Amino acid sequence: QVQLVESGGSSVQAGGSLTLSCATTGFTYSTYCLGWFRQAPGKEREGVAALDSEGKTTYANAVKGRFTISQDNAKNTIYLRMNSLQPEDTAMYYCAAGAWCHILRLDMLPPDYQYKHWGQGTQVTVSS
Repeated sequence: QVQLVESGGSSVQAGGSLTLSCATTGFTYSTYCLGWFRQAPGKEREGVAALDSEGKTTYANAVKGRFTISQDNAKNTIYLRMNSLQPEDTAMYYCAAGAWCHILRLDMLPPDYQYKHWGQGTQVTVSS
């Protein structure tokens, strides 16, 4: 059974930084995508960043240059380092995992349907 558990969400002031973590269990595929998504109140869920098993990464334009996705295979953990946070980054952040997935274009996030496993989310609130 695959489980994803996020942590690290908090309240910060604009300009601050946070690192979100996502501990995964039971996800043992050799070809995969790992991603971070977010959903603000009243808005649709949007992709933020993705990483695939070949080491490619891609980001939403809104976070490019500020956020960094990474993984620690030894710890089975995905990270999202967020710098220069702005109030518009306030949202519930979710990690997701999908098997047999590749990042096909470095300017495009994998579609949502590629991800079959989702965490419960961690809240990030950025105040001005």
